[in-house]
Amino acid sequence: MTARLAYAFIGLGHLGGNLAASLLRHGFAVAVFDRDPAAVARLVALGATAAASPADAATRAGNAITCLPSPKVSEAVLAGSDGLLDGLAAGGTWIEMSTNGRDEILRLAALASAKGIETLECPVTGGVHLAAAGKITVLVGGDAALYERHRPAIQAMCAKSFLMGPVGSGAVIKVITNMLAFIHLVAAGEALMLANQGGLDLAQAYHAIVASSGNSFVHETESQLILNGSYDIGFTMDLALKDLGFALGMARDFRVPLQLAPLVNQIFEVGTQKYGGGAWSTQIVKLLEDAVGTELRAPGFPAKLEL
Repeated sequence: MTARLAYAFIGLGHLGGNLAASLLRHGFAVAVFDRDPAAVARLVALGATAAASPADAATRAGNAITCLPSPKVSEAVLAGSDGLLDGLAAGGTWIEMSTNGRDEILRLAALASAKGIETLECPVTGGVHLAAAGKITVLVGGDAALYERHRPAIQAMCAKSFLMGPVGSGAVIKVITNMLAFIHLVAAGEALMLANQGGLDLAQAYHAIVASSGNSFVHETESQLILNGSYDIGFTMDLALKDLGFALGMARDFRVPLQLAPLVNQIFEVGTQKYGGGAWSTQIVKLLEDAVGTELRAPGFPAKLEL
């Protein structure tokens, strides 16, 4: 039986902390680092080893996984002082689970390659609640043999994986899925408000839409948090704008005249100005609630998503 590889895991936020916990539950040795000591302590309690820096974590493990909020942070963790490239030996692998634009991941992968480090991009989609249960989906870009080498770890964290092509391919499909999610979120809010103003019971309207041709994954999940009033999706407006920016950049590069994505980007810019970049992305629906002067609420819906 082939011995399991060990991993450094850098970035233990809402998403990364759950992904690292899944590795630990499946018996992988994991060295962790995060700027938040409480996040590190939660993983150490599950069996992880605390590291003093990304380089230290990488030296301990030989392979590294990152799940970080922006390409700027990813670059600092990878190639900055005491970063992963200071700790990984030639032949090691960097698995990037953050959401990046295609140009960003290609540039960062080139930095790693110059040091003899292979890159596998593995952004995930589906939401924090699915990550917590090890049932999230991963969108892979990279060499097929490298994917196979790390498949046990990927399967420990994710229920479904799709090898999309070489490095850069994962970024393209992940940006597309996020663009769709934000479009669906704005549409779901408009649908619920029409139902509310039309005198419908919102709980019944929610379930009717789920059973209809107008359903979406976002409506099934995020509409519940809107109807509860918590909006707690674990994903911020700043992150939404970052990903929409990637989509608009791809549209320019690929010469695709998008119409919905630029409009939704404008809506999120207004939402960020009004509620702050740290507000949950689902709070974009509050723009409509505030404009109409009514809240979209119904009993029986959870404050957080659960399986």
